[in-house]
Amino acid sequence: MDAMKIANSIPMWLACALPVAFVILQAVLFARGAYKSGKKLGLNDKQMKKAMKSSAVTSIGPSIVVLSAMLSLLVSVGGPIGWMRLSMIGSVMFESIAAGFGTASVGVQLGADTLTPLALDMAVWTMILGSIGWIIFATISASRMDKVQHKISGGDPAKLMAISSAAIIGAFSSMSSSHLIKLNKNSVACVLGAVFMAILLTISEKKNIKWLKEWNLTISILAAMIITAVI
Repeated sequence: MDAMKIANSIPMWLACALPVAFVILQAVLFARGAYKSGKKLGLNDKQMKKAMKSSAVTSIGPSIVVLSAMLSLLVSVGGPIGWMRLSMIGSVMFESIAAGFGTASVGVQLGADTLTPLALDMAVWTMILGSIGWIIFATISASRMDKVQHKISGGDPAKLMAISSAAIIGAFSSMSSSHLIKLNKNSVACVLGAVFMAILLTISEKKNIKWLKEWNLTISILAAMIITAVI
């Protein structure tokens, strides 16, 4: 049987829909919990709605990137698997590499050779088993992170914020550096995104443009993507 027919079959859609449904349920439960916690902290409805709006707008840019990445997986391993994996993990770099390793183990080059049922099977298992480690670690360690944070920061909120900010900057710098050193279109996109973000942040802060503060990330990502694709 053709591997892509298996990958895009109704049973595969149903199987992949189940974990995506859990992700949606998790998001709803987290949102409800956050709203209740906000009420306990004394936040009013206007503040809560503003926070939700800002979060929703900020997520648009990264979501478009994930959507475009899902299209490449759709061609490689089928729609259901690409939809399910990027709904849960969201890293096309990992998913593509893992799928490529899986198919290569049975002599099939992903995207170049005809996908066989065995190669599809190996791609899916490699993507799942390759990511299960951090899911298990997060599940076990999540309830203990408050103690870890308190121990690292010594109970100082300012110190904890500085450590968290440094960790985020380090993570994004690590991801960006791998593209910058290639000196290709990925490098151009990284530089353009940084330039647009710096300009928009400066303008929104100086002019106090609230809507721009919410949209600057999305605008930067889209502008960098479009210009890089054109050139």
